[in-house]
Amino acid sequence: MQVLFKSRHPHAAQMQEQTERRVRFVLRRLGWLIPRAEVQMSDLNGPRGGLDKRCQVELRTDGVGSVFVTAVAADWRSALDNALERAARLLMRLWRRGHDTRRVNRRFIAHERRVAESEPPHGATP
Repeated sequence: MQVLFKSRHPHAAQMQEQTERRVRFVLRRLGWLIPRAEVQMSDLNGPRGGLDKRCQVELRTDGVGSVFVTAVAADWRSALDNALERAARLLMRLWRRGHDTRRVNRRFIAHERRVAESEPPHGATP
């Protein structure tokens, strides 16, 4: 998995290596699905403080599409952890939605019923 890190803030830039390790650790079980992850960190309020550290995570996947998640917290680590947790949860939900065998079976059965209803009975002449 390729991890890209972007930040203009000097304190966030110091966390680049830690951020890359954290992304790989949190998404280790989904690495086969995610060829590229991009993390952007920014300080919304500047030196005023408060809940102003923003972390935006973009996961580009094979099959599900891109997933964007943003989290805001008081410090960089919390913002990163919150964004990664939400991104992993959302990605799993999207993947399961696309691979739910019960849903596929229901769609197949409904399709078969529609086809059977639209066809004339055997031996009947139109």
